[in-house]
Amino acid sequence: MSVLITGIGELTTNTEFGGDALIIDGTEIAWVGQAASAPAADERVDVEGRAVLPGWVDSHTHLVFAGDRTAEFGARMAGKPYTAGGIAVTVNATRQAADAELSEVVRKHVAEALRQGTTFVETKTGYGLNVPDEVRSARIAAEHADEITFLGAHLVPPGEDADTYVDLVRGEMLDAVAPLVRWADVFCEKGAFDYDQSKAVLVAAREKGLGLRVHGNQLGEGPGVRLAVELGAASVDHCTYLSQHDIDALASSDTVATLLPACDLSTRQSLPPARALLDAGATVALASNCNPGSSYTSSMAFCVTTAVLQMRMTVEEAVWSATAGGAQALRRDDVGVIRPGACADLHVLDAPSVTHLAYRPGVPLTRAVWRRGERVV
Repeated sequence: MSVLITGIGELTTNTEFGGDALIIDGTEIAWVGQAASAPAADERVDVEGRAVLPGWVDSHTHLVFAGDRTAEFGARMAGKPYTAGGIAVTVNATRQAADAELSEVVRKHVAEALRQGTTFVETKTGYGLNVPDEVRSARIAAEHADEITFLGAHLVPPGEDADTYVDLVRGEMLDAVAPLVRWADVFCEKGAFDYDQSKAVLVAAREKGLGLRVHGNQLGEGPGVRLAVELGAASVDHCTYLSQHDIDALASSDTVATLLPACDLSTRQSLPPARALLDAGATVALASNCNPGSSYTSSMAFCVTTAVLQMRMTVEEAVWSATAGGAQALRRDDVGVIRPGACADLHVLDAPSVTHLAYRPGVPLTRAVWRRGERVV
């Protein structure tokens, strides 16, 4: 069935297409233009002057988990610094959880994000850290999310030797998980994996045909950005602490700098240098990093608002980064945009323009959502 959407007050397409109307046909966008010249459609929906944009593309989440880390958050708010070690708490809880419990956690958070306009979600393994639990994490993630990333190299499990564990990740674990995922990631950071260990995992993953991603430069300047650019990773995520060399390297590469501002606020760190990245010519994405420890939010609107109000991004830059930028970080050209042939993923705001996302911070503005051509909100 085709649906003509008219009365669009502001249409953000992230493409050369524009107008005040569009047509959905099945799961795709069929036409974009002026309502006066719209082809016939089976149904008509008037959005009465509201803004329409692509659904959010959340390119970085960790949704396969069990347990609660409220106490850790409270301790951070009382002044305790963030370290990567808290991941182990979630690993223990996740290993003990039943499949049905983990599946419900992922389903619940994907649904929560969808109600806020997020129509495309990447999520990762990384709270299993042994072969059977990483495999089941990937399998469960694939039941609900759109893109799945293998993150066996999230943390060295307590009591294990780092190099021995790296051999497991890039060997038996990778062999078992690779058929279930599209991407491989590594936490290249002090307290997690160093440059050589991270590179060994990523090179092995590339040989398996997986695309590459990197967690890097979250806790300080380090080798994460350099490694991501060197290996042609699709994205390096966090980028909280960057040298000028890091910024220049990203600007001269195809690697997307994916910024996770909700995480930096939750861990009371500096916000990433978005303005410097954009001014240098780097491609920037925004993502939620939804996880139970350092960024327990599924709100992409919150990330956009933060980017505008505190990171010196314009509203247009932030919206692009949370839609088309996230798509680029996932090497997708069919989401995060509104054009004929793209997925019919739409977000209608209860506002006349996207500027209201930052102009009215904290106000829930999602009025309607279409995902793959089906109205879900």
